[in-house]
Amino acid sequence: MENGYVKLKKLLDDPTISEIMINGPSKVFAEKSGVKVPTDVVFANEQEVLELVDKIFALRGKRVDKDIPYSDVCLEDGTRINAIISPLSRFGVSVTFRKFSKSIKTGEDLVRLGAMDQQALNYLIDCIKTKKNIIISGGTGVGKTTVLQALSRFFTPDERVITIEDAAELRLEQPNVVSLETRPKDRDGKGEVTLRDLIANALRMTPDRLIIGEVRGAEAIDMIQAMATGHSGTLGILHGNSPREVIGRLETMILLSGIALPLPDIRRLIASTIEVIVHLQRMDGTRKVTSISTIDCIRQGEIVLKDIFGYAFSHKDANGKDVYALKPLVALMS
Repeated sequence: MENGYVKLKKLLDDPTISEIMINGPSKVFAEKSGVKVPTDVVFANEQEVLELVDKIFALRGKRVDKDIPYSDVCLEDGTRINAIISPLSRFGVSVTFRKFSKSIKTGEDLVRLGAMDQQALNYLIDCIKTKKNIIISGGTGVGKTTVLQALSRFFTPDERVITIEDAAELRLEQPNVVSLETRPKDRDGKGEVTLRDLIANALRMTPDRLIIGEVRGAEAIDMIQAMATGHSGTLGILHGNSPREVIGRLETMILLSGIALPLPDIRRLIASTIEVIVHLQRMDGTRKVTSISTIDCIRQGEIVLKDIFGYAFSHKDANGKDVYALKPLVALMS
């Protein structure tokens, strides 16, 4: 690991770099300010990259090999690493380092860096303190985990918080936190522990808060049922291009879980449990909260969302260009 890690250390230590992408030994890219650029880092051969991967994953009790050709792991500082090897990666081993932002730790940091304004932050703080069930959504790499981490600082110190993740990224600072992480099958095809398994176990651990790092499958129904059975204040992360799409994905994942519920009942269950959707997007190379929505009602069988905050025209800059910002849409309509 030492030789390979030393070659990446300068990139890993650079606070302006958010991601490092290894596309084989001679093609290493970095993302700076939302732009992916080539670097001068070169590995001796593919074996050197594989040795780096093996040692990183072994430190966390995981592996990447012919039986498990792709996997995720997190370093102690929150950096998330995905590795996929041949033959799934046709041009050799590919490794992606997604660095956890050290410049954003608090809600105030989100405001200072323009991810949201103080009014939106105050609204979300109130949602946290009143233990609303919140979904944080957006595409890949838009800062969902960073926002969740910042909002977690508004949990009260006496709460017992249980985080459930495929790769344990979250680094919460509360005194009573348990971090759970899934486990893949062993070489004999045994020992797998899924998100569904961990959610079921977490409910027996007297949690005051459940945080589910990324919902992408049948565990959606377990999250919704936890919310519906007294575990208010649950937070989950979902991929989606819009809040409306997130609702559609939730419906699909619950249907695919095999639960014997018709779609109208599933929609009523979602509407009665999900209270707030915080959506993020990349805007001009930066990551921003672009809407904060609630579920308004079910109309003609469809879930109707109500945007509390959304991107709207703010002003014209010195060059006459329209500038948009997150604004309280409910206040604008009143």
